[in-house]
Amino acid sequence: METLQIKKDIAINASPEKVWDVLTRDELVRLWYASFSEGAYAETDWQEGSKVVFKDETNNGMVARVVSNKPHELLAVEYEGLLSNGQEDTTSEEAKAVQGGRETYQLTQKDGITQMAISTDMTPEYYEMMSTAWDSALAKIKELAENQPQN
Repeated sequence: METLQIKKDIAINASPEKVWDVLTRDELVRLWYASFSEGAYAETDWQEGSKVVFKDETNNGMVARVVSNKPHELLAVEYEGLLSNGQEDTTSEEAKAVQGGRETYQLTQKDGITQMAISTDMTPEYYEMMSTAWDSALAKIKELAENQPQN
């Protein structure tokens, strides 16, 4: 199945630790995941090898596995299938189409600014919609990280 890659980056005036917090702390994740689907969240502990179930209020979403977790630097997941009405699907044609796709978050810091680069594999029919959703999500991540109180 053909996939395209969405690649975007944003400069965030916050430490990598604050950006990481926004990427992995449930109550913050829910705020920026809303850019993709209202009520969306992730069920996971974000540890390497752990399962991730991304779902929304309709109990639909995606199933993935954490393939890299280097705190404050790199977070990557690989898709394993879909979630449909709360049931994991790894065997349908739709599920197979997303298998092996990756979503990666890379953080680098320079002069007090954290540069966050994301890349995600996407099927052509969802590319435009998801690319637009990522623009909104990145703006929300930036806002959340820059406005967090000092740790």
